[in-house]
Amino acid sequence: MQPQERVSAPRPLADRLRPQRLSEVVGQEHLTGPEGVLSRMLESGTLGSMIFWGPPGTGKTTVARLLAREVDYAFEQISAIFSGVADLKKVFESARLRRSNGRQTLLFVDEIHRFNRAQQDSFLPVMEDGTVVLIGATTENPSFELNAALLSRARVLTFRSHGPESLAKLMARAEEAEGRPLPLDDEARAVLLRMADGDGRAVLTLAEEVWRASRSGEVFDADALQRIVQRRAPVYDKSQDGHYNLISALHKSVRGSDPDAALYWLCRMFDAGEDPLYLGRRLVRMAVEDIGLADPQALVIANAAKDAYDYLGSPEGELALAEAAVYLASAPKSNAVYVAFKGAMRAAKEHGSLLPPKHILNAPTKLMKDEGYGTGYAYDHDAPDAFSGQNYFPDEMERQRFYRPTDRGAEQRIGQRLAEWARLRTQRDERSFDD
Repeated sequence: MQPQERVSAPRPLADRLRPQRLSEVVGQEHLTGPEGVLSRMLESGTLGSMIFWGPPGTGKTTVARLLAREVDYAFEQISAIFSGVADLKKVFESARLRRSNGRQTLLFVDEIHRFNRAQQDSFLPVMEDGTVVLIGATTENPSFELNAALLSRARVLTFRSHGPESLAKLMARAEEAEGRPLPLDDEARAVLLRMADGDGRAVLTLAEEVWRASRSGEVFDADALQRIVQRRAPVYDKSQDGHYNLISALHKSVRGSDPDAALYWLCRMFDAGEDPLYLGRRLVRMAVEDIGLADPQALVIANAAKDAYDYLGSPEGELALAEAAVYLASAPKSNAVYVAFKGAMRAAKEHGSLLPPKHILNAPTKLMKDEGYGTGYAYDHDAPDAFSGQNYFPDEMERQRFYRPTDRGAEQRIGQRLAEWARLRTQRDERSFDD
């Protein structure tokens, strides 16, 4: 009896079209093109540790595999979602054994940001002694998610979301591999590219769904496509220019005191599927940057709206964010605190680590009292008008003026108080403002 020939299961289109050479990678020409960073690195015949940072479906795993093949390194892959310290130890031991036999290991760690700080630290010794060349992949900002020690030993390379052109190239490759065109009219083809949302794997998966659903001679329009794949085309790609264009429009409408335009752009972003909590955070930022102390309630209302959405969820919570947007757009505007903060930060960096004047330092010990700490301090509540007029800047630094309130809203009253204190300070023989 003849044994039955084993028939392998069909492979997904995205897997079948996985590039076999670095030059076949689409959409990352700044890395893989003739003058790309990785192409230049390969010319040396060796690799250093790297962090690949970018959205899903941009080729991070594929590029890591191709790099290992190009320099003939053993390729090991683990995922931080499913692996722990014990798994890492096994991989490191295998790499040490391989290295003792003269072969280098490229260790690819997917979702590396999901490892905690201690787990990330475990990579440091094997990176330093050359046991492994590490390539970590992350969709999150490495500056926030990875240890500084790990980042200092690895180069961060940014993978970009696919644009319409590179997604169209992938679609064309799929049609060539299948030997038939996608049964879509021109508008539907454009919608499918938008549905992929910058993800190369997604565009191939969507193409497969279309071919599975089509009957002989059928051509789908945009509405039929959306019914078939049960996915709505995004109004804009949240990781690309559309996202930044709309949030910029919202911010500038608020700054320009146009509540109607602010509401329109807010609703455009809701309709596009933007995360409402992201919008809540942006409204808080607008309150502190563009309104400030001209209306101190602006920050309170913006923060309350964000919390209200967090509490209510969708769709009820969107109304709280709309209320905040209208309030902020209608409020008096001032960036005086924003400008003052930048000026104070600049002065802090320029003047170094100057000590506070001794008269405003506490003296909990006899030695500190003998050194003059606290001597001459005037308790403001005991002074006329509850204002002593003392100097609080370092002795080596001239008095600075960072905050200059406007004459709008509540800042008008703040400005009047500051002017009176400036008059009293001059009257009481303290140093005047360095204007």
